[in-house]
Amino acid sequence: MTAAEPAKPVSAAEANKLFQSLTQAPALVLAVSGGPDSTALLALAARWRAARKNGPKLIAVTVDHGLRAESDAEARAVKRLARRLGVQHRILRWRGQKPKTGLQQAARTARYRLLGSFAGSVGAHHILTAHTIDDQVETVLFRMSRGSGISGLCGMREVTPLALAPSSGEQPAPSRGARNTGIVRSMCASTRRTTGEALLVRPFLGIPKARLIATLQAADIPYVEDPSNRDPRFARARLRNVMPALAREGLDAGRIALFARRLQRAETALEAAVDAAVARAVARGFPEAAPVVLDPATFFALPAEIAIRLLGRAVARTGDEVRAQLGKLEALYDALASARRAGKLRLRRTLAGAMITLNRTGLTIEMAPPRRTRRFSNPSPEKRY
Repeated sequence: MTAAEPAKPVSAAEANKLFQSLTQAPALVLAVSGGPDSTALLALAARWRAARKNGPKLIAVTVDHGLRAESDAEARAVKRLARRLGVQHRILRWRGQKPKTGLQQAARTARYRLLGSFAGSVGAHHILTAHTIDDQVETVLFRMSRGSGISGLCGMREVTPLALAPSSGEQPAPSRGARNTGIVRSMCASTRRTTGEALLVRPFLGIPKARLIATLQAADIPYVEDPSNRDPRFARARLRNVMPALAREGLDAGRIALFARRLQRAETALEAAVDAAVARAVARGFPEAAPVVLDPATFFALPAEIAIRLLGRAVARTGDEVRAQLGKLEALYDALASARRAGKLRLRRTLAGAMITLNRTGLTIEMAPPRRTRRFSNPSPEKRY
């Protein structure tokens, strides 16, 4: 589709291909906000399911973040549409204090927590979102503007594991790779579901938003527009304003999405190389509670990219904090490599709750000891300053 051509609705045959891999699922949770993309997801999934004798149960879920006065009415409008289409619907609400900064990220995290918790409670292993090729482009540009590495510039994948919390809580969040699955496997390169995880599925990742809108217009299905999508306070809204200029220079949605797919292919190859490096560099077996011990000669002979990724996996596995930032991992690797080149075989650093020690016996990554807090007593009147 070129800019001069009108967008074509998604046909029933196309929808069948988009949902074909999900026919054996017991239930599908559809994330539906009421906007055009997710409303099209609801409509197309309902049409697809209605044309089949057997298939998964569809449950549309609307997360009301409570950030706009209209959000409750919009959620109820989705409920009415879902009922009209023969799809069960639930409204989940994000309660509690809202942050003053990082609001969109906090809302996104809360949304996935609520969706994951609900999916776990109904035995669903798939959560479908309506991310389009337009969203993919925004994601890549957003991460590029923040200096992401290859993993970040891969953008979104069509299938991503999502950790599930017990049904009584609201704890699930997107998996953080090796931290949850062991040092050998990275979630960024895998779509296999493990115990306690659902799969976040994006069937429209190769579909332009304009085609979803055309689909709704052809079926005379209403939708709402979230004004925050045009709010210049948010980075993604500002990126949408510069995308037409980029497209005029040849950097259009198709090119950027192709760039992301090629990086995903490279990412998969790199993660496989790290898997192979683990077998060579880990000095001894590592039960769950043990530190990771790497052979320095083997580790430092690895290409820097592979070594940094291996170091990141070890830190994620042994630390007790959030995943280390790429820049900090790079700085740690540079410090270790410099110390080794200088013959200084005694270096200790901490990162993301892990303690990394380089000495003559090896390179050890283990959980850092608790930070010591300084204890102060109330000074007597004579000792006040």
